[in-house]
Amino acid sequence: MDSIPPYLWRNANYIKILAANFLLYFSFMLLTPLLPLYLRDTFGADKELTGFVLSGYTLMCLIVRPFSGYIVDSFPRKMVLLVCNFLFCLLFAGYLVAGSVTLFAIFRTLHGGPFGATTVAASTVAIDVLHPSRRGEGIGYYGLSNNLATAIGPTVAIYLLQASDSYTLLFWICLVCSLLGVLLEVSIKLPATAVTGILPQRHFRLGRLFLARAWSEGLAMACFAFSYGVISTYLAIYAKEELGIMSGSGLFFTLLACGLMLSRLTGARGLRRGEVAKNATEGICVSFFGYLLFAALHNEWGFYGAALIIGLGNGHMYPAIQTMFINLAPSSQRGTANSSVLTSWDVGFGIGVLIGGLFAENVGYHSAFWSAWIVNAVGAVFFMTYTKRHYVTHARE
Repeated sequence: MDSIPPYLWRNANYIKILAANFLLYFSFMLLTPLLPLYLRDTFGADKELTGFVLSGYTLMCLIVRPFSGYIVDSFPRKMVLLVCNFLFCLLFAGYLVAGSVTLFAIFRTLHGGPFGATTVAASTVAIDVLHPSRRGEGIGYYGLSNNLATAIGPTVAIYLLQASDSYTLLFWICLVCSLLGVLLEVSIKLPATAVTGILPQRHFRLGRLFLARAWSEGLAMACFAFSYGVISTYLAIYAKEELGIMSGSGLFFTLLACGLMLSRLTGARGLRRGEVAKNATEGICVSFFGYLLFAALHNEWGFYGAALIIGLGNGHMYPAIQTMFINLAPSSQRGTANSSVLTSWDVGFGIGVLIGGLFAENVGYHSAFWSAWIVNAVGAVFFMTYTKRHYVTHARE
């Protein structure tokens, strides 16, 4: 570890992967809120067709992520990162040439693959260039780059579309931003101690798709993701139909992002001191009250207050649990650990969207949001009674 500096902001390789990760998510979020409008305006797609076209991205991402961890652990990590991110960049060109909704759907679905793989590879490289004493803190700031891109991207996209009335311009900006990320990654130098491909790893087995040692952490994470999936997917239509808030989702996500960023800044000290389980516990408790507020208080105070509280809780909880996954894995399985975190979140989020939709359609939004809080409570109790003890016993600090 002598080649890795024990500080963050003079670590050039860490700053490069941080910036590249921001550009990855910025280019992703620049299009995400506007694609339904693009499909409607360009191809005349209705809501059902739009949902079908856009769901392919998420499905492909979910399929690819478990295998991404195996690939990242079995082949040179930097090369895997560059190839995956370049493919992610290249597929933006597909949007420029797609002349039919079918062709667009194909490109959009394919795009989910390199995005899912790149997120795993990039987070693994970020861990490789961090000194162990700054790993938890570094993961927190790394996640903060996602939050900044998520907060800024949609706002910039809407402004650019209003100013230019050109989706083509947005596609080009996404392509250029993602290409800049690839160029930054080219100059990253991994330490000699980083795993860059070990032959025995290339013998594939199903156990390499998920970090079995972290099964309880994954189950808890899936519960927390379930809650977020329900809330984030149905809050806009709930705000409009139940609360009369016509454009409240933008401010909701802004407050959520503010909470995420603030909590990651304040939580960095605890992660630096190695208080991983404590940070996770604090974040879980704060999020628990945020979901309770959202489910119980049906007015603007509950709506916007919950956004800030959930952001504060999740910003404390997510990097801590991700650090728990990393500390439970040997260095040769960091890719598997990262893919396991993301897969746990994706599975929980997807089930939340599905179950939340069934509840909202058949028994109302309030029941859907109470189900989110109940599942969150189950995850919190499970974490407190079993997962935290399991981690302390098995962690590789």
